Order: sequence, then structure tokens, then C-alpha cells
Amino acid sequence: MKTHADCASCLLKRVLFQARLAGNGTEFAAVQAGVREYARLMSPDICSAEIATHVHAAAYAAMGVRDPYAGMKAEADRVAERYVPDAERFIDSSGDRFAAAVRVSIVGNIMDFGMGAAIDSPEEFGDVFRSLLEQGVGSDQTEELRKLVEDSGSVLYAFDNCGEIQFDRLLIREIRGMGKRVVGVVRGAPILNDVSMEDALRVGMDRELDGIVTTGGFCIGFSEDLMGEDLRREMSGAGVLIAKGMANFESLSDMEVPVPVAYLLRAKCLPVAASLNVPVGTNVVRVLC
Repeated sequence: MKTHADCASCLLKRVLFQARLAGNGTEFAAVQAGVREYARLMSPDICSAEIATHVHAAAYAAMGVRDPYAGMKAEADRVAERYVPDAERFIDSSGDRFAAAVRVSIVGNIMDFGMGAAIDSPEEFGDVFRSLLEQGVGSDQTEELRKLVEDSGSVLYAFDNCGEIQFDRLLIREIRGMGKRVVGVVRGAPILNDVSMEDALRVGMDRELDGIVTTGGFCIGFSEDLMGEDLRREMSGAGVLIAKGMANFESLSDMEVPVPVAYLLRAKCLPVAASLNVPVGTNVVRVLC
């Protein structure tokens, strides 16, 4: 997805949010670094995820903090875990376990802190969990996804946010229950509240998966320049790549990907919603081959 004018305010709001999380008085320096980098790169011809990666790298350097979201990520996982039994009951009582698990995994995508259209703290999740679950999927290609999974020997599953990963595990269990090999993809370094290898291991995802690979480094979503051979090998051998969240959509939709991609997300901003041709706030399952 290419950069929109709307991206500037959202991105810089996130920079300020994380500088306040760092709590070391670097708010002005972080925003200043982010503004300079954004001004240097801003173009309607550049992928929004690529610009965001550079802006956050500059802001992190100014903050001098490796992972300002560390505490919030752990708390998000603890809060989300409280609602896993409710999510399991929702899946168990449904007439279609796979479709119900897809819906549950998308609901978790609201745990995207500091961007305005989501929630700003893990404690807010309980107030929206049930309503989002009942909202359903507004743009729904679950049947296309189901067919891709059924026809696959191996499925690649790209995670997005901490907290959200607690609900991803329920969909992964359904897919593995279909006899499929599932390999998870996590960020190659801490960035925002996204799942890194450390985060995945903390919540035991290594016990839910047949393997875990990383995106290769510090990046929003995926970066072709950073991909290691392990990720490229898994991508070329998978029947489908399930990509959670907006960052994965923003980056992968601008790349040549050698496998069908199923995007599972909540369209939380105007540029992403416009790219998907849905209203802001829509839960989406979109398959692109």
C-alpha cells in the first residue's frame, strides 16, 4: 500500500505515544527525529510500511530504548488470556469452527495501541471484546481461505500484535486439527507492540506451531531486503500465507509474494480501508492470489 497524506498524523501520533511509554523525557527528540525522517521520505510512490519503518527507527534511536512497549505487550497478553475461555466457548458453540476461529482472531486485532482508531491500553479490551465478536466479518472471504487451507500441506501464519496472538492460537489449533503444518512468522526485532520471537516464546507459541521464523530485522510488516532464507523457503513452500493486521497488509500488498495471501484484519484507518474498499472499522478477510 502506498503512502497517503493521512499517514503523517497517525504515524507521528504513534511516535509520541511510544516516547511517553519510554518515560525518559525524550518526547520532543523522538517526534523531531520522526518528523525529519518523514519529511525526507514522504512520497505517494513509497510503501507506507517502508516509511513507517524508517520513522520508527529514527524515533527509537532518539529515545534510546530498545522496546518501549515491553511492559504493555506483556500486559496485553495477560489481559487477552482472560478472554480466551469466552472465545473458546464461542468457537465450540458455533456451527462452523473454522469460520468462528477466523472471527475470533480478527477481534484480537483491536489490540493496536496508540493509533486512535483502536484502543490505547490493554484494559480497554474487555469493553469491546463481545461487541466486536458479535459484529462479525463485514468483508468476508472466509470460504476462499478455507479452500486454500484445505488444499495446503503447509500454512504460513504472520502474527501482528501481542494480546492478539492469544486468539491467533485458537485459529492455529483449528488449522493444525485439519492436518496442516503451520509455521509462524514474527518480527525480527522489537517494533511497536508487534510479536517478536521473545514475545512468541513468552506465551508458548512454540508449542502451538511446527516452527517459527522471523521477518529478519526491524521493520513494519515485511521487508524484502531483510528476509532470510528460512522465511523465503517457508513462503515458497506454503499453500497460503495468513497475514494478520494492517502492517502486514501495507507491506505485503506492495510486494511480489510467491504464495496466495489471506489478510485477516480490522480496517482501523482510512488509507487501509480505502485500499480494501470497505468502511473504517470493518472486520476483513481478504484473499489475494
